[in-house]
Order: sequence, then structure tokens, then C-alpha cells
Amino acid sequence: MAGRIEDYALIGDMQTAALVCRDGTVDWLCLPRFDSHAIFAGLLGTGEHGFWRIGPACAPGAEPPSAARRTYRGDSLVLESEWDTGRGTVRVTDFMPPRDGAPQLIRIVEGVSGRVPMRSELRMRFSYGRVVPWVHKHEGRTVAVAGPDSVWFDTDVETYGKALTTYADFTVAPGDRIAFTISWEPSHKEPPPLPEPEQSLVATEDFWRDWVDHCTYHGPYREAVVRSLITLKALTYAPTGGIVAAPTTSLPEEIGGVRNWDYRYTWLRDAAITLSSLLRTGYREEARAWREWLLRAVAGDPENLQIMYGIAGERELGEAELDWLPGYENSTPVRVGNGAAHQLQLDVYGEVTEALHLAHMTGLARNDYASVLQLKLIRYLEDHWQEPDEGIWEVRGPRRHFVHSKVMAWVAVDRTIKLIESGDADGPLERWKHLRDDIHRDVCEKGYDKERNTFTQSYGSQELDASLLLIPQMGFLPPDDKRVIGTIEAIQRELSTSDGFILRYPTDGKDEGVDGLPGDEGAFLACSFWMADDLAMIGRVDEARKLFEKLLSLRNDLGLLAEEWDPRLQRQVGNFPQAFSHVPLIDTALRLTASGAYGG
Repeated sequence: MAGRIEDYALIGDMQTAALVCRDGTVDWLCLPRFDSHAIFAGLLGTGEHGFWRIGPACAPGAEPPSAARRTYRGDSLVLESEWDTGRGTVRVTDFMPPRDGAPQLIRIVEGVSGRVPMRSELRMRFSYGRVVPWVHKHEGRTVAVAGPDSVWFDTDVETYGKALTTYADFTVAPGDRIAFTISWEPSHKEPPPLPEPEQSLVATEDFWRDWVDHCTYHGPYREAVVRSLITLKALTYAPTGGIVAAPTTSLPEEIGGVRNWDYRYTWLRDAAITLSSLLRTGYREEARAWREWLLRAVAGDPENLQIMYGIAGERELGEAELDWLPGYENSTPVRVGNGAAHQLQLDVYGEVTEALHLAHMTGLARNDYASVLQLKLIRYLEDHWQEPDEGIWEVRGPRRHFVHSKVMAWVAVDRTIKLIESGDADGPLERWKHLRDDIHRDVCEKGYDKERNTFTQSYGSQELDASLLLIPQMGFLPPDDKRVIGTIEAIQRELSTSDGFILRYPTDGKDEGVDGLPGDEGAFLACSFWMADDLAMIGRVDEARKLFEKLLSLRNDLGLLAEEWDPRLQRQVGNFPQAFSHVPLIDTALRLTASGAYGG
């Protein structure tokens, strides 16, 4: 059975990623890309669907012991796990070198004290656990082949096969270092080069140390900010600059529920806000790469802008269900692909335009087509902003006039007006100023409940929505406006959990809710960070700091966050780790640092 979501560590090579549990089991790995089929899918099923465990040997049928300690080595994505046993202490170092050739997952076992019996148990299952590969020896190396894929397993210790699993039993003493590597290669090609684990470890540490050195944030929350930045970098597909929302699919928003989605794609919204955090912490090269990805993905067809694309800009992300997988803790269905790709979400135009605006304001080298794209987006919005849409939360119910979508349409027009006023673009300035005013007036008249002194989720509705917290952050209204303060206080009253975190919107349990789905979900962590931001903006800085530091306490021992927090079960839920949680963590840390609102 898979561990709790927060029991996992992330390692990756900026093209794919693996999740490593506390007991030394790799339960999730897709090769060669984030969105490829998994060769280890035990996370969404059982051990029969693929895993790789390295840890102290235990009695047959016994539960593998969890590591006593684990940490990332410095500011890197190199994981160290240590076990204390009755016979001594052993350390396992797990990492994926930034790719220069075949993707590799390297695991180095090191004796610390005593003599510790160890076991490597490797069960490869291709196509998300459905296909048992042909495992055989080739010139002394172990290779697993099925269809277009081959995975090569290299180690100096003796291995043997049993029950469609590859084992290695060995003992480590102080100073011993034994390496294990798997490498992926298309099955029709020559074998990948023999790995060089120790050299790769040095190169991987050097890479992360050099990258972190570019961080310009040196405030009191640096540890949390740097770990979040490393996580965002790990979620970036290096060849194209596309940023995945998470490296996993179908980790449930409610344990046992149906809210299970594939997040291994590039949402324009998520990627745009990630870009803003990277820019404000010194990472302009990542911002440039993302802008180039955006221009290629949209590629002359902004009128048909999708809310998400594949990591290389693919448009077709057809959704399917993998019925042979029982799901994480029996949460079904397990989905791959995402049918929301073709939804209409007008807020995306605002997020993309805001990201391009920020890139422009921070001195990113000008790209003429980026300005042309921005103008085309506004011309589209000019004709379509009054239409209902599916909104930021990708509802599967009927379209509505979501207030957040209208606010972000206003943002798109406002930032484009600023671009024209700066002299870097040419457009119908006065006409678009009138458009900006029209959108603003429409929102304030139709999306605001005067009796309750709060904006609502959609025109004519009574429901609240945590995305309304972005109204002051986007500059739609000033923080001291009574309507803003009223909205913040209403969300605190109606969308807070018992422990003070924020839900996205009301759900209706077993009945179909506003989003067209049955069931509930946890507190959406990004919304809770937005609340902390808003509290700081309206002068309630102590309250903002306390909420922020409470949110930091939800991170696992390695500083990682999933999408949501289940207040009933007191555990993380949703896909993991989630860019949309780590980005607002960075943003709130920057805001609180600027305000001086931190302890000590």
C-alpha cells in the first residue's frame, strides 16, 4: 500500500520526476517525460503495479521500516535517507542527474556504522502497471523491454530474479558505497552508456548549488522560499520551458472520492503565476524560456487559446480512465489526460497578460511577437468578455459569469493599456480605456452583494469563492475599499475550516455541487496563502503572519506541499508536489518580508 502523500520526497531531472517514500520505495516514475506512461505506478495501486525499494532487509511479509531521518542535501534535489537498525546505520542517497543523454535514477547505498543487511527489490511494470516487461541479461547488464521502452538496471552487486521481480541482497559496512542505476532508452536503440554514479552525484549537487546562488531573496523565510523555488524548477520541462502543475495524476482531493485529475501538463494560469514568482526572486532565464514556450504553444492562433497544453505545446490532451488501477487508497477513477483543456476560462487571458507585463516591467529582453500576442488576446476579449465560462476552478457544471473571470479580463485590458502607454505597443488606447471601465462597472454592479457587503462567486449567486481574494492583489480595487474588506471577512466566515484554512467554494457532499461534481474536498492551500496576503494588505499583519506560519507547518518534513489539506483527516491531499501551492508561498513570504511582519 502506498504511503501518505506527505510521506513522499521529490527527485527529478527537469524532464520527469520520481516520488520516494519514507521506507525507501519509489512508487511513481514516468519515463522519459513527466507525461509519459509510468514504469512505477504503485502510488495509484499496489506493488503489483511497479515499484523499487531499497532499504534494510526485513522478514518476509513484514512491513519495511521507515527511515529514521531524511533530508535534502543542502539546497539541492539530492535526497538522503538514514535507517538505524539493530545492526547499524545505513544511508541511501537518491537523485536524478540533470539530463545529458538517457534519463537516470541513481541510488547510492552507504554504510555508516555496523554491518547492515540490505535488499533492493525492483519490480518494473510498464504502461501504468499494466505490462510486464521482458527482463533479461544483455552483456552483463539487466534490461527490461516492452514495446517502445527499455529500462537498463546497473549495479556491481549480484542480482537474481524471482516472481517477476529483480532482487539484490547485500550487506554494507562503514565506508561501503554501492550504487544502483536505472536508465531509460527507446527499445530500438543501442544500450545507454554505463552510468557513473559518483561523478553524477557531484555534478547534480553542483547544478543545484549554482542555480540557488541566483536567488535574490534573503529574508526570514529563505529556507521555505528556496525549497519552493527548487520544487518549481524541478517541475519545469527543461527542453521547452513548459511548467507542469504537478508530476502526478489522480492523487485525490478527497480520499476515496472522484475528484482525481491529471496535472502533468502546463496550465497557462499556473505557469504564469510561477513565472511571476521566479522573476521576483531573480530567475529571468526561466521566465524567458516560459515566454518562448508560450509563443510557440499559442503560435498564431490566440483566438483558440487553450487553458492548458502539453509540456512541448501539444493541444490534444484527451482524458481516459485506467480501470486496472484501484487508485490511491481506492480513490477512483484514475485519469490520464485532461478534458478541461478545451474549456473556456476567460481569466487565463488576464494571467497570461499579467505575466507578460511583469516580464516587460522587470527588463526581460523585448520580444515583438509577445506584444503582438498580447494585443490579439485583448481583441478576442473585447468580443467575448461578456460570455459565461467555466472559471478558474474548471467546473464540470454549466457555465456562469464568474466574477474572478471578469476581474482577470479587466486585468488583461489594464496591463495592455499600460503597455501601449509605455510606447512599446500600438493599439486603440481610448477604446480600450472605455472597455476597461465597462468591465469594472459590470463587475461592481452584477458581482457585488450590497446587503452582505461582499463580492460573490458569479453574477446573481449567493455563493462565495476564494478567488475573490485576488481582487486587491490584481489592483482591481484598493485594499482599503469597504467592498474588499467585506469580501475578505465574508470568506473568513463562510469558507474557513475549523483550523482556519480556506476552501475554494462550498461543496455539497454526496450531491452534485456548483462545480458539477459530487463529494467534498480539502482546504485549497493557494487560497489560504491568498488570505494571508489580503490580511497583510488591509493592515492585519500579525494575523497574516500567524496564518502564513501555520501554513508552513503543513509542509512535510522536506518542505513540500500537495494541492490541499484535509482538515478532518489532518493530512495532505491532491496532486503532489503542487506548483499552485508553492508559488503563493513564495509570494506571501515576499509580501510579509516587505512589511516586516515576521517573528523575531
